[in-house]
Amino acid sequence: MTGLLGTRRPPETTTDSQGRSVRLVGAPVGSRSLGAQLVDVVVLALAVLLALVPLVPVFGLGAAAPAVVGGVVVGAVLAVAALVRRWPVVVTLAATFLAYVLLGGPLAAPSTTTAGVLPTGRTLVTLGQGVVTSWKQVLTLEPPIGTSGTALVAPFVLGLGAVLGGGLLAATRASTGRAASLRLLGAVVVPPAVLVLAILLGTVQRTLAVVVGATVTVLVVVWVAWRRGGWRPQRVPSLAVLALLSVGGGVLLAPVVASDTPRFVLRSVIVPPFDPRDHASPLSAYRAFIKDQRETDLLTVDGLPEDGLVRLATMDSFDGVVWNVVGDGEPQASGAFRKVGDTIPVSTSAATVWQDATVEVQVDALGGPWLPTVGETRSVTFSGPDADRDREAFRFNDATGTGVLSTSLVPGQRYTLDAVVPGPVTDEEIGSARASSLALPAPQQVPDVVVERAKQVTANASSPAGAARAIETYLHDTGYFSHGDDYPSLAGHSAYRMNLLLGDDLMVGDAEQYASVMALMATQSGLTARVVLGFVPTEEQRGDDSITFQGGEIQAWTEIAYEGVGWVPYFPTPETNRTPETADEEVQNEPQPQVVQPPPPPAEPVAPPSDDAEDPSVTTNEEDTEAAGDLRAVLVVVAVVAVPLLLLLVPVLVVLALKARRRRRRRRAPTAEQQISGGWDEVLDTAHDFRVPPPTDATRREASRALLETFPKAPVALLAEQADAAVFSADGAGTRGVSRYWASVDETVRAIRGHGSTWARLRGSVSLTSLRRRRGERSRARARERATGRDDRRARAPRAARRGARRS
Repeated sequence: MTGLLGTRRPPETTTDSQGRSVRLVGAPVGSRSLGAQLVDVVVLALAVLLALVPLVPVFGLGAAAPAVVGGVVVGAVLAVAALVRRWPVVVTLAATFLAYVLLGGPLAAPSTTTAGVLPTGRTLVTLGQGVVTSWKQVLTLEPPIGTSGTALVAPFVLGLGAVLGGGLLAATRASTGRAASLRLLGAVVVPPAVLVLAILLGTVQRTLAVVVGATVTVLVVVWVAWRRGGWRPQRVPSLAVLALLSVGGGVLLAPVVASDTPRFVLRSVIVPPFDPRDHASPLSAYRAFIKDQRETDLLTVDGLPEDGLVRLATMDSFDGVVWNVVGDGEPQASGAFRKVGDTIPVSTSAATVWQDATVEVQVDALGGPWLPTVGETRSVTFSGPDADRDREAFRFNDATGTGVLSTSLVPGQRYTLDAVVPGPVTDEEIGSARASSLALPAPQQVPDVVVERAKQVTANASSPAGAARAIETYLHDTGYFSHGDDYPSLAGHSAYRMNLLLGDDLMVGDAEQYASVMALMATQSGLTARVVLGFVPTEEQRGDDSITFQGGEIQAWTEIAYEGVGWVPYFPTPETNRTPETADEEVQNEPQPQVVQPPPPPAEPVAPPSDDAEDPSVTTNEEDTEAAGDLRAVLVVVAVVAVPLLLLLVPVLVVLALKARRRRRRRRAPTAEQQISGGWDEVLDTAHDFRVPPPTDATRREASRALLETFPKAPVALLAEQADAAVFSADGAGTRGVSRYWASVDETVRAIRGHGSTWARLRGSVSLTSLRRRRGERSRARARERATGRDDRRARAPRAARRGARRS
């Protein structure tokens, strides 16, 4: 029986008449033992296992180890079994499929199994989908992914397939010859190819990739030397020195040589499906919450710690019109909104007291994509009937602590946050900590009055924390509060609005303006600042088990980052009862003791932007290189999406084209009788495709009666009568009769296609039933013709024999 590695081999040598050993023609030049073949499999398995190490940081060691090691071991066992038992290709594929189904669950999809071992129906679905979708999840989920979704199927399948294929290629029975060399070359390519793929799917960890690459190279070189007969024990010291130099040089020199060149990974060019630039600035909606939803319940939070703040959105980019969230791929972007795994990595500074919290959130009337979070979120668990949909739509930016739902929030949604919440940080605790070196986008079109006022307010500050507190105190104690109801106060926070806030005789605004201007003043003072929109519990609400926030309680504040401390919140907005009407005019005109009075507003104030101050859309002129980068990213995404989609659509398009061609040939048949007969065949084929066929071998009239039971309004009976008349009548059919007949055919076909559910209609449109049926009829017709020909030849044979006998 033909095996995967060849037939059962006959003896390679024999003896001649004089007793000498003679090599048979076609026997391999050199034969290798089964033990040597098993060594090949083990070496390939070890090399592939090392090549998969760069995927460990993507999943986490605990999640990746079973899938990676399990896939390699299963592939090696299958390869050894195929070698020992000489399995044919079909048996090897069947054994591989069986192993994938039985072992894929506990190794690559443990959450879908019973007791972590027995596969279930959900396990089979996950394993089937994972072959196609796991690669996408690996690239779009933010590491560490954990065991969520179908992502673990990717390393499991990669390890199993690489070891099985490479091991069987390497374990050839012949040791020399062109075929053996080609198979060895194919096996040698497998570990480097797996390593390249693992690096592309992995994370940006240069040292790990260099160490693994050097180790795999040394292992493969030694193995190939042993296979080719060039390995000598005395070469061990020189090889060890070479390996040490390779690994050490890669680890030490690679960061120096390529320090400014980030290592390319695929996840860096895969743009997530959520782009914050497609949505309005969250801060621009502040006044809308106050005006339109003042007494509307937006969300209910259970278990919020006493010092906890509810974060709705974090904005770290100012373009002169609005504060907004930097999109992925933009310069100095603060992370990206990506799908996350089971857990989200958090970083907690030692200078802050952190409190573990489990917070349950229920969405009431809050809409939009921004998902409220608390503190440093470690995981988000959705509940309710749409939990799977919400989980699929969830994206998280771990740099800003902001979550979004690409499908937007809806009333009734519930989810649980596992988080750590920082306690309050005092100026003494911050001490002389330096301003954070985080690179955020520089604010654009900052008014001159903001720069000058920042210099004046922070002139006497001795530390970054002192400068931040001086700005907060100045705005909080000098400014006045108004939403624009009782005193003119424009909405928005553009450069024009900031110029009015600091340039008018009275500083009047609400949290939107004060949080914005403090962030701008802080950045002009060398601090790293951003603006946050969310909810702050009142004194009466603090400590309550359940807190319901209304639209009138929306808040905005400023966060400033310090080295070794992290982000610290500041609240520069004056008290709500500090309004211009309650201020004493003489007190307002007196110079403030803590700062030098600012000079008069500039002679040429900043002109208002052409866009409306509340319009979050800003048109930017991108550089040619940025446009080229965006174009490449778009092309990559289009290719990743279009190629699989095209592969799926090609069979559908081929089926539709074959059916259209068949209909056209029937409609354009040479005679009117054939055209009408073809029209009736079109009706029957459509009925077979849509699973409402008439009885087998029924006449046209019998078939029409069967179809009328399902489609009483279709002119099926008339079509059957006209088809019989055209085929059996001596008069035939004219051109006008054919046109009317095909019009009735189209009406009947539409009635059949409109029957049933949407899925049934789609399934019937691409069904192969009618094509297979017609092909079977043609095959049976040809068989009958051949049988008739044979019968005719048999009947003529006796007559020919008798004629020959008479002639003789």
